[in-house]
Amino acid sequence: MESEQGHGGVRSVRRALDILSLLTEDQPVVSLRTIVEATGLAKTTVVRLVQTLEQYGLLWSTEAGYTAGPGLWRWAHLAHGSWELPPETRKLLRELADRRGETANVMIRRDIHRVCVAQQESPQPLRHVVRVGDELPLWAGASSKVLLSGAGDGLLQRIALASPHGRPHAERLREWADEAAARGYAVSHGERDIGLTAVAVPITTTSGVVVAALSLSGPTARIPQSAVEDFAQDLLQVAAQIMTQGFDHPMGPRS
Repeated sequence: MESEQGHGGVRSVRRALDILSLLTEDQPVVSLRTIVEATGLAKTTVVRLVQTLEQYGLLWSTEAGYTAGPGLWRWAHLAHGSWELPPETRKLLRELADRRGETANVMIRRDIHRVCVAQQESPQPLRHVVRVGDELPLWAGASSKVLLSGAGDGLLQRIALASPHGRPHAERLREWADEAAARGYAVSHGERDIGLTAVAVPITTTSGVVVAALSLSGPTARIPQSAVEDFAQDLLQVAAQIMTQGFDHPMGPRS
């Protein structure tokens, strides 16, 4: 019999989360057939998992299929209260985005991904937007270079293996992280999205541990290399203000 406990966690929990992850803004309702096809699980297994999720209010049955259940409201409320930045910090992000005309983001690291925990969109019609809660890869981008400061070889290798470049990319990641730490900021030009430039700086604890990255991103045509230093200095000043506010926030180093 296959063990319930696998390398990636408890199998039944992973399966339940796989089902919930099928729900998106573009697909707010999923049918039983869609779940079976997407997960590759037997229909009897899917039915059992769906029934359990319904019992806990995480799924809700409708005529069209299954949608997010009311039980998720409690978790959403808890997450919102824990992760939303305080008003004074959101004000700093708004002012930064308005001043520079580009989108401001706060990213944290979660294993081999970076997660957007706050954003202020650019006031311009053509802008770069990442939704709060979105996960992005760590193998490229200015925020990634900042967040990988002090990362161990094992983590860098796992990130590299998940990238299009394979294991050798770990050495490049180390170079990027070291360069960002020495310079105090990082920049990327089209490393993941062609035509996109980003500049990022660290947000640290009082002991200097990097817990988040503050960045500005937008079309490369609006952020030429000649403007990078000015963007970086503005970001550094705002990051310093955020750090002096000393707000209670669950941003912390992840293994």
